[in-house]
Amino acid sequence: MDIFLIILQVLLAITSVLLVLLVLLHRGKGGGMSDMFGGGITSGAQSSGVAEKNLNRITTWVLVFWALIIVLMGIITKYQTPGIV
Repeated sequence: MDIFLIILQVLLAITSVLLVLLVLLHRGKGGGMSDMFGGGITSGAQSSGVAEKNLNRITTWVLVFWALIIVLMGIITKYQTPGIV
């Protein structure tokens, strides 16, 4: 199980970096502090291009994969036999 946990940790690091990069690639829609607190709701309703929609899909799938890795790591560490290295 230790090798599987190491593989999951490597995958978690890769998907974490990929997720940060994908989020940074998204087009900014805000214009300041007012948009952070709900002032830019109408700007979110605009249609985006095909590239933005594909970027949204890829980001969502990477996020799902990232969350699954975290859940698997939690399950493995919970049921790991204590005292055996």
